[in-house]
Amino acid sequence: MKAIAQFVVRVSLPPELTDLQHLMRNLRWSWHRPTRDLFAAIDQQAWDRVRHNPVELLAAVTAERLEQLRRDDAFLQRLADARRDLDDYLASGGWYAEQLAAGEQLPQAIAYFSPEFGITEALPQYSGGLGILAGDHLKAASDLGVPVLGVGLFYHSGYFSQGLAADGWQLESYPDLHPRLLLRRLRDAGGDPVLISLDLPGGRTLWAQVLIVEVGRVSLLLLDTNVPANTDEALRRTTDRLYGGGPEQRIAQELLLGVGGVRAIRAYCAVTGSPQPEVYHTNEGHAGFQGLERIRELTTGEGLDFDAALQVVRAGTVFTTHTPVPAGIDRFEKSLAARFLTEDRALPGVPLDRILELGSESDPAMFNMAHLGFRLGQRSNGVSRLHGQVSREMFASLWPGFPLDEVPIGSVTNGVHAPTWVGRHMLADGLASDLPDDELWQRRNLSRAALVEEIRRRTRESLLARGRSPAEIGWVDAMFDPDVLTVGFARRVPSYKRLTLMLRDPERLRAILLHPTRPVQIVLAGKSHPADDGGKELIKAMVQFADDPAVRHRITFLPDYDMAMARFLYAGCDVWLNNPLRPLEACGTSGMKSALNGGLNLSIRDGWWDEMYDGENGWAIPTADGVEDPARRDELEAAALYQLLESAVTPDFYERDAAGNPPRWLRRVRHTLRDLGPKVDATRMLRDYLRDLYAPAARSGEVLRRDEYAAATGLADAITRIRNAWPNVAVRSVEVAGDRQPGDEEPVALGTALTVRAVVDLGGLDASDVRVETAVGRPSADGSLEDVDYVPMSVVPGDLATYEAQIDLDRQGPMGYTVRVTPRHEALTGPAELGLLVTA
Repeated sequence: MKAIAQFVVRVSLPPELTDLQHLMRNLRWSWHRPTRDLFAAIDQQAWDRVRHNPVELLAAVTAERLEQLRRDDAFLQRLADARRDLDDYLASGGWYAEQLAAGEQLPQAIAYFSPEFGITEALPQYSGGLGILAGDHLKAASDLGVPVLGVGLFYHSGYFSQGLAADGWQLESYPDLHPRLLLRRLRDAGGDPVLISLDLPGGRTLWAQVLIVEVGRVSLLLLDTNVPANTDEALRRTTDRLYGGGPEQRIAQELLLGVGGVRAIRAYCAVTGSPQPEVYHTNEGHAGFQGLERIRELTTGEGLDFDAALQVVRAGTVFTTHTPVPAGIDRFEKSLAARFLTEDRALPGVPLDRILELGSESDPAMFNMAHLGFRLGQRSNGVSRLHGQVSREMFASLWPGFPLDEVPIGSVTNGVHAPTWVGRHMLADGLASDLPDDELWQRRNLSRAALVEEIRRRTRESLLARGRSPAEIGWVDAMFDPDVLTVGFARRVPSYKRLTLMLRDPERLRAILLHPTRPVQIVLAGKSHPADDGGKELIKAMVQFADDPAVRHRITFLPDYDMAMARFLYAGCDVWLNNPLRPLEACGTSGMKSALNGGLNLSIRDGWWDEMYDGENGWAIPTADGVEDPARRDELEAAALYQLLESAVTPDFYERDAAGNPPRWLRRVRHTLRDLGPKVDATRMLRDYLRDLYAPAARSGEVLRRDEYAAATGLADAITRIRNAWPNVAVRSVEVAGDRQPGDEEPVALGTALTVRAVVDLGGLDASDVRVETAVGRPSADGSLEDVDYVPMSVVPGDLATYEAQIDLDRQGPMGYTVRVTPRHEALTGPAELGLLVTA
């Protein structure tokens, strides 16, 4: 990819139609149905052909058609209405402004860093769920008026386009994307493009321009290295592909995203007059370097030492982890990280040893981006309730000795942006759940019929691309049936998502597909990472099964899964299937999008489904937890899947009343729309982030910035003092007053109050530096305590080393106790934050 002269192609429109340019420059059209319909009305076939990209549409439309539209009063009125609607939307402060007016203390700006953003298929900067989530996060922020500023990279080839070979093997291609007027450059006051620079090893400098995407009320900054200032082609290609290249390109991308992203924010705010962010949200570890750049700013610009700057940065940072498996963590050889991060390069003035310490892990040779994220973020979360639990187990070593329920990783369950994902036929005046059975069923039938047409079109294109002749594929015109129960499975294809679990017993699957009175049809899609041959083998096996003439009219694999395909799938599928290896699915938001359309989930209780399944909104596939043999586990869970399809799902779908409606099925659909819809909506997710993470982070950051960072310096000094003294802190003795103690063979009467007294050596710390507690709970087999209550202990008057607490024995059965000491400071979020613990 060589640097070339860059220019903007402007569509020449008649004066009456220039508002079309105003509409297309803001990606609100990607989820605003009236505006999308307006573009489609220009030329429906062209609109579909250009992947719903209004810039490409206007470039493709004929002069004759533009002349017709210029004279079409009805179209011009629709255009004027759409322009006015967008302007009113942008001028309104939304829900967030109402909260501020009501006195809520909320951040004035939030920076949201992510390596990928899925806004629209016309701007394919996403690989899967992480990017789609990021896009939905921005859209929900726009609709609510939350002042979020997105930060990412612009990939000239996106992720990759997926094709299939004749034998079903995945093929990758990397088209050069030219979104043109969907993006604009950030320019300084003189009109020149703003360039961000980053020093790299070998005396090289990486330059990037800042591209702006307007997403409703929210701006998204994307850094692009394909600029003439990068005279070396390798530097220009730094952002050529999402998750592409080797370790050197990946760490350069992540430095650009984090370090360059902060510098882009500073430039953007200076040019636009926007407020600087108070909160920095790191969406997965890829963007973790943003915290180090902010430390550099504080040490070199504000004169803070590293430790004080670290506390300021931590206070205002939220870190979200998305991976439930160690293999999903971004890690670099520590020697590589050191080469890119020495003091005279990407982060001048920041001590290399402190950087490497923040990214350290159990393997001393590796630099761990997730660990960096946790250590730079005072607040962190997983993306479902179960994933929060899994994350606490997975990263417990960062807080040694603390029980899992105190490991400071919370959870905010993901949500999805309803206006993007609710299909046309499920839109209704009021709530779709309130429609009478006849109309609700008709809408579901229309959605399924539209999906069937799309499946036929895409299957035909795929078979021709795989080398089949038109004469061989006439059967495609009759494949799938708009009246048959349709199951969807579409997601990335790593092994743990088990694309081929349904193939465990091929003959039983065939019987389900071809049942004479209750048939099932299954549509599948998903991409495997280019380096994952195991995932490609799964796709190949699925494609080859679907190629069988006996079942090919009932099952298909559609290549090149993207947002355009997804909208048809979520709207048209009756059942959304998800059968990961529990608990390896962090959230799995595709099933949420299906639910918004009245689809019923058929899923392993993993991710979001574990907490939201209620017995009426779908079916839970039983899991074989504890079965260590993977093949045996797959066999058991596949059998459970088949059983549910045969005995529960298909009977409900095909049982009809006198009017031809399926009453039991529609009860489930109605319940899903009414009960599950609000829970999976991205506005709920964003409000959770605001309440639990963003607002507290903004308050913490504001406290530490007061009086020229005096509080930050005080906190850093206190932490240093506590860490230095901690090896000398000890619980010297513990005793219980009276002649009965928990654990004695003779029972203690229920309701007894016992006094615990402990002598604690504070190692030179003040009593105000520590929290001393009695932990009371049930003894477990390994000697630890379960179901623990922590009772604060008070200093005994006249003896600063002696602490005392009264325990009320209000639970029956065996009881145990111990005494523990943890650090205390008003700026810490909890006892585990520093990872320091002393027990008796």
